[in-house]
Amino acid sequence: MKVLVAVKRVVDYNVKVRVKADNSGVDLANVKMSMNPFCEIAVEEAVRLKEKGVASEIVVVTIGPNTAQEQLRTALALGADRAILVESADELNSLAVAKLLKAVVEKEQPQLVILGKQAIDSDNNQTGQMLGALTGYAQGTFASKVELAGDKVNVTREIDGGLQTVSLNLPAIVTTDLRLNEPRYASLPNIMKAKKKPLDVVTPDALGVSTASTVKTLKVEAPAARQAGIKVKSVAELVEKLKNEAKVI
Repeated sequence: MKVLVAVKRVVDYNVKVRVKADNSGVDLANVKMSMNPFCEIAVEEAVRLKEKGVASEIVVVTIGPNTAQEQLRTALALGADRAILVESADELNSLAVAKLLKAVVEKEQPQLVILGKQAIDSDNNQTGQMLGALTGYAQGTFASKVELAGDKVNVTREIDGGLQTVSLNLPAIVTTDLRLNEPRYASLPNIMKAKKKPLDVVTPDALGVSTASTVKTLKVEAPAARQAGIKVKSVAELVEKLKNEAKVI
């Protein structure tokens, strides 16, 4: 079984994000970038499937600038077999990314596609679902457990009311939630080996996909600063402030 894993290069989650002075976007100059945490979970799940003997090959793909090869090499060090970079310097929306992934899926013909449920930068939670619609593949989103059984995959989904288990015919698309697994760290020997693993670079034009966006970002602003809280000495003082200052009671 071939497993395709899509990953995204994002600002590291430990970094405090800054907005550009002209409010045109997020300042990425000299900022540490890393693999999206949900994508790390997707890579880990694919590696575990290979360790169980279920998956025979793991192909990892990302869409972004040439520097995104760093995240692909990280995925290769974690256990992926080869990588594909769809090189584009444009700011792509979810639909454009889904169209590019569809072209890669048609080329690679994987039996299982795993993605993070959302990226921590745009936070859209759309690409997996859009890819499912474009390919016609069955999809299991917000997965907290994935089990392969013959030509089916059983996905336990985290939903508002609890857990839901769905049985999907392969090929299928799975998007990962936080509780699916705990990603491993890449060892130094595997990091060195990853440098020799194949990494192909293609362009949207080579895939025959137009990435023209119908959405334009007009302005980006940082959240408004919150006022510091205060401590009260008694319940009576709390009630007085809620009634006379906050006017919520």
